[in-house]
Amino acid sequence: MQLEDIKNISVIGVGTMGHGIGLTYALRGYRVVLNDLSEAILNNAMAHIRGELKTFAENELISQDMIETTLSRITTTTDLKEAVKDADFVTEAVWEDIEVKRKLFSDLDILCPGHTILASSTSALLLQDIASQCQRRGKTVITHWVNPPHLVPAVEVVRGEGTSDETMELAYDLLRKIKKVPVRIMREIPGFILNRLQAAMMREVWSLWQQGIASAEDIDLLMKTSLGFRWAAIGPLATADLGGLDIFYNFTSRLLKVISDVHEPPEELKKMVAAGELGLKSGKGFFKYDVSYFEEGQAESVTARDKKHIQLLKLWYS
Repeated sequence: MQLEDIKNISVIGVGTMGHGIGLTYALRGYRVVLNDLSEAILNNAMAHIRGELKTFAENELISQDMIETTLSRITTTTDLKEAVKDADFVTEAVWEDIEVKRKLFSDLDILCPGHTILASSTSALLLQDIASQCQRRGKTVITHWVNPPHLVPAVEVVRGEGTSDETMELAYDLLRKIKKVPVRIMREIPGFILNRLQAAMMREVWSLWQQGIASAEDIDLLMKTSLGFRWAAIGPLATADLGGLDIFYNFTSRLLKVISDVHEPPEELKKMVAAGELGLKSGKGFFKYDVSYFEEGQAESVTARDKKHIQLLKLWYS
């Protein structure tokens, strides 16, 4: 199969990640089928897609007429067989549970046409486990999108044990065609690259917060206006080059001895999760939120976040 042969995209699971993935493909001209367990979930996903397209138009990323054009390319169904019968490329974005994903991939292997590529959007699980019961191992790959997927440019394209060269390059080229920034991960390891880096940083962030070194507000403010600001222009390795490798060698030699090296999240975080303080989805986490994004539509905090991301997106693509 060639890139130009890919016409129909199916997205299985349309929650936080799936609906944004489907939106991105539809926006770039692909016919998209969204599938989930109930009409209520699908209707909620479409409501979010309409809201996100409206935000795009308000910020001049797309024209007003592109809203209806994009929506016309999207259909929804609760029938998995119907969702994938014509699919050329399928992305699963279901619950991050290995048994659920393995069963889904096994079903997709049977239901999809022989040429269809199966992609998982998992953020940490391994393809060798997800696709272990598939016959088309060569046509499986991980495309790890970053939340919010319709705004963040990067997508990790992760090669599993059986992924063919053709599948790897087709997934990479498809993502480039829809204006994402794919990054090849040539050998899968837990967490790939992005989440390993994020986990390493969050370990120290949580440690500083737990010790009361700074408030959650001030830790976030510092990150946004320093490392986040700098790394949006150049990455950490280029930063080290420009600052001087001798300088980085010297200060990391000292700090690596004293920063956190714990292997478990902090007890305070465990207590928050046990108490149902899950962040945006529950209305409270490290911060408080105005509305449940999953029940009542686009929360003000999400809209504010998306507008900031759009400003950065304009700079990136300019």
